[in-house]
Amino acid sequence: MAFKLYNSLSRRTEAFEPADGETVRMYSCGPTVYNYVHIGNLRTFAFQDILRRHLRQSGWKLRHVMNVTDVEDKIIAAAARKGVPIGDYTRQFVDAFFEDCRLLRLERPDEVPAATDHIPEMITLVKRIERAGHTYRNAGSTYFRIAGWERYGRLSRLEASGIKAGARVDADEYDKEDARDFVLWKAARDGEPSWQSPFGPGRPGWHLECSAMAMAYLGETFDIHTGGVDLQFPHHENEIAQSESATGRPFVRFWVHAEHLLVDGKKMAKSMGNFYTLRDLLDQGWSPDAIRYLLVATPYRKQLNFTFDGLRGAAKAIERLRNFGRRLDGTFAAPHSEASTGMFEAALAQYRSALDDDLNTAGALGAVFEYIRSAHAAMDQGAFGPRNAAEGRRLLAEFDAVFDVMEPASLERLASERIDELVRERAAARKARDFARADAIRNSLAESGVALRDTPNGTEWHYMD
Repeated sequence: MAFKLYNSLSRRTEAFEPADGETVRMYSCGPTVYNYVHIGNLRTFAFQDILRRHLRQSGWKLRHVMNVTDVEDKIIAAAARKGVPIGDYTRQFVDAFFEDCRLLRLERPDEVPAATDHIPEMITLVKRIERAGHTYRNAGSTYFRIAGWERYGRLSRLEASGIKAGARVDADEYDKEDARDFVLWKAARDGEPSWQSPFGPGRPGWHLECSAMAMAYLGETFDIHTGGVDLQFPHHENEIAQSESATGRPFVRFWVHAEHLLVDGKKMAKSMGNFYTLRDLLDQGWSPDAIRYLLVATPYRKQLNFTFDGLRGAAKAIERLRNFGRRLDGTFAAPHSEASTGMFEAALAQYRSALDDDLNTAGALGAVFEYIRSAHAAMDQGAFGPRNAAEGRRLLAEFDAVFDVMEPASLERLASERIDELVRERAAARKARDFARADAIRNSLAESGVALRDTPNGTEWHYMD
């Protein structure tokens, strides 16, 4: 069965293979590092991890690029409030993001470019769009004129004429000819970082950053662009307009979007008291393995309802998998069973077919757990020999190459004296406002199976069970 992937651009599930038949070129919208990412963000990054692993397991090479947005209005405002340069402000959150990824076993993309390292490429792209006749300047800023781009709205299914004047298409308060237009290059403002350009001093617009970095690493047309469904409009729509107006070529072949994450059936919000980062969950004693499992168990195009009952279920599911793996490592005196081989072959085919069907992770997990149930019964009945055990290990190995939950996050417990020492070191780092070091200590402890909880009376810790 060929790998099929839902393409948000065509609104159809289509057979996928890389354009060159060999290497998948994929771009993912990465974090905007003005704060810690929340579990809704991590759901999207976890889906991308499943996708990249399955692409490789399907026999293709992969060139995966994910940006880091380290200059943007929220970042500039937050750094100004702290009275620090934006690079100093964002560094702690960049480090924290990759610590989160490491704890959740999210593979690092091949390239992780930062926006501030690619200003020349962004300036070049604006010049190309300008030469194509799709820009105008006003008060030192350069804008993309949507009225001149007839294909605007293909991804989001919005007609440019239907976007009402005054709509919040771009949150930045700059003068525009039309509220539908979006900024490519923002005029410099007092106290804000800026770069010199042919359009005057300023900084790139958020939409421009992704287009410039994606094309710099993957070419003018590439295979897959991923992100959360909330980015379809205006971000990804604007990426298409500015990229294709500059090159005259299709920008992306497959647009792939992950659905929203809800918490107890409601939108996650700090005001609702249901807003969680990975750190929040680790502090409550949940294991990174259970969190990863829950984030990927629901197919990416379905809304994921995140609950603590779901986390408990994820932990139990992982223990079933590990118990089965331990049983497979036992001694089997029974002769080989053709019936058990048939179960294995059917389960492997169903597992692969589910992932090939637009990454149906629920179907893939169902195939594995049905095999586990049947294999346990065959073992109990003496119809499971050494070769059957080898088949079971093969299925688990192929499963874990994608889901990666079989091995515990840490196999050893730290001594309490060492934990107390690290807790004191973390407290000193926080007092010195070295939050990157403090977070690194907490994440390291979490990897070793130790959860921290900050209280008015100091930091408490306990082993994760």
